[in-house]
Amino acid sequence: MQTAISIEKIREDFPILKRKVRNDRQLVYFDNAATAQKPIQVINAISNFYTNYNSNIHRAVHALAEEATAAYEMTRDKVAQFLNIKDRQEIVFVRGTTEAINLVAYTWGRQNVNEGDIIVTTEYEHHSNIVPWQLLTQEKGAKLEYIGVSDDGELILDQLDAYLATGRVKLVTISQMSNVLGTITDMPEVMRKCKKAGVRVLVDGAQSVPHMKVDIQQLGCDFFAFSAHKMLGPTGVGVLWAKKELLEQMIPFHGGGDMIREVHKYETTWNDLPYKFEAGTPNIADVIGFSAALDYLNNLGMDYVRNHEIEITKYALEKMSAIKGIVVYGTKDISKRGGVISFNFADIHPHDLATIIDEDGIAIRSGHHCAQVLMERLDVAATSRASFYIYNTKEEVDVLIKSLDRAARLFKL
Repeated sequence: MQTAISIEKIREDFPILKRKVRNDRQLVYFDNAATAQKPIQVINAISNFYTNYNSNIHRAVHALAEEATAAYEMTRDKVAQFLNIKDRQEIVFVRGTTEAINLVAYTWGRQNVNEGDIIVTTEYEHHSNIVPWQLLTQEKGAKLEYIGVSDDGELILDQLDAYLATGRVKLVTISQMSNVLGTITDMPEVMRKCKKAGVRVLVDGAQSVPHMKVDIQQLGCDFFAFSAHKMLGPTGVGVLWAKKELLEQMIPFHGGGDMIREVHKYETTWNDLPYKFEAGTPNIADVIGFSAALDYLNNLGMDYVRNHEIEITKYALEKMSAIKGIVVYGTKDISKRGGVISFNFADIHPHDLATIIDEDGIAIRSGHHCAQVLMERLDVAATSRASFYIYNTKEEVDVLIKSLDRAARLFKL
């Protein structure tokens, strides 16, 4: 494990960081919660696939097909190692976290949730962990309930007790890390409560897996979903992990090629796990590219990733707190938050602020961040969001602070 590697060496691996953008300014990329940039190792892995062994998988016996199949399945093994998953059959490749959650809602949900049942989520969820459950509960005559968020950006987990006490909760579906507040959910406490009540738990790991060490065995949930593109990998690739006994009971999400064992005129039998849920030609090249992303993070070590982000986030919070008029959302306890800072700046609309900052070459996010339920809780229409990753530096934070000072002058604050 390479933990002594310099930030300069890491940055050399990311071609896009050499770009000049607005007004010939050096790119400062602080939109990592939306998607991470890709190292040359990932780019080369995808190019190598198309250049040297492009083929469909699981079908033919020629050399290219065997090489492509082996590389694709090697990624599944690496995912298992990365998250401490004991059975590779429990790893289903999907397009991303959104599809993974929808898969659970449309299969397990429709088989197990009935009229009068309750699904519990939280006020700081991404829309992808709200909308599928709204659709399901409306269809089934069930109810969707929310765990509230405190003023310091943490979940009010006592509310979960009241829901569980009804005996009608079928699923608790929850983010391990908020994409807006950066809050790291107290998953051990959530799991303790849910296991005692015999309730299934789905964890949205889209923001956690790229930034901290996650151990599925230790976590103890029933379903876990995350995306490759937020952890140096390509877009269009994600993972659903679920306990084998649940996957075996669940009906297929998509019908088509490769997810079948036999097809007759009026009946079909399903393929073994995980292929039962991987219909059609998958995103082969990008799954193979994801393999290179996993290698990259493994070489760095997830402890390095987490420690680096704590250092950068702490530095940014200290610098921003010194600017008059900035309101930062979320906990002040750096040990309980990831590398995400959402904020508002006086009366400057977040879109206007992002535009001004963009003129200085800085990419941040502005808007509701696909978390409008949380925006309502915060009583704001939108926020600005700066989010950090392994290649970001304190010097880049200083560029952001300088740009915020310029915005203050422009608006005469």
